[in-house]
Amino acid sequence: MELTILGSGSAMPVPDRAQAGYLLDDGGRSLLVDCGSGVLQRLAGTETGYEGVSTVLLTHHHLDHVAALLPLLKARWLAGAEHLEVVGPAGTKSLVDGLLDVHEYLDGRVDLAVREVSASRPFSAAGFEVAARETRHSMKGLAYRFSPPSAPVDPADGPLTLSGDTEAFAGMASFADGSDVLVHDCSFPDGTDVSNHPNPTQLGESLAGVDVDALLLSHLYPHTGGREREMARSVRDAGFGGSVEIANDGLRVEI
Repeated sequence: MELTILGSGSAMPVPDRAQAGYLLDDGGRSLLVDCGSGVLQRLAGTETGYEGVSTVLLTHHHLDHVAALLPLLKARWLAGAEHLEVVGPAGTKSLVDGLLDVHEYLDGRVDLAVREVSASRPFSAAGFEVAARETRHSMKGLAYRFSPPSAPVDPADGPLTLSGDTEAFAGMASFADGSDVLVHDCSFPDGTDVSNHPNPTQLGESLAGVDVDALLLSHLYPHTGGREREMARSVRDAGFGGSVEIANDGLRVEI
């Protein structure tokens, strides 16, 4: 399974970071997780392309995670694709219906399926087996843990976890325990007065003693610019024992 960081940024744009978006590829199957502004351009630069993504999985409905959802639908229609599935937490159908109310001419252009999921049971998306858990954020959302189609295991034991937007807390750490790779919200450096997102020390403390091989810090606000090494060091100093990297757009990780 390969993870490509399409967008490692936030609701405050910077030139080198698109908003939230992650591409999973395995054995010819592709899944897009979140679809913020700029993600469609990043996706067009991959071998998969928007033509190869027929399923989008949303962590939550904040604008920086869904802004390119209808542009993706339109691009697939214009490219001759016939289908798009949108999967996400409760409220996803209302979100898509509302977007189509504004852009009525896109309604019916492709075979559009919308499916709502919850943390109560695992599910499949584009062939990937997925477990979910609720996050702690200003809007209800879900974190996801993935098992690839080529080597299915219990998704609760899958090798990749994506936190979505969330505070750092013990339940999230437990959900990610045993992952090869954890991509976690770390929006601001230490010393920033903010809620609903963790700083590096909070994240490191929550992950102390957790078995995660590699941690990627993502959803980075402009405040983090030039402080990335300091942030990675703070996570380690706070108790996390695995490797720590800063997610950057275009980064590809084999899992």
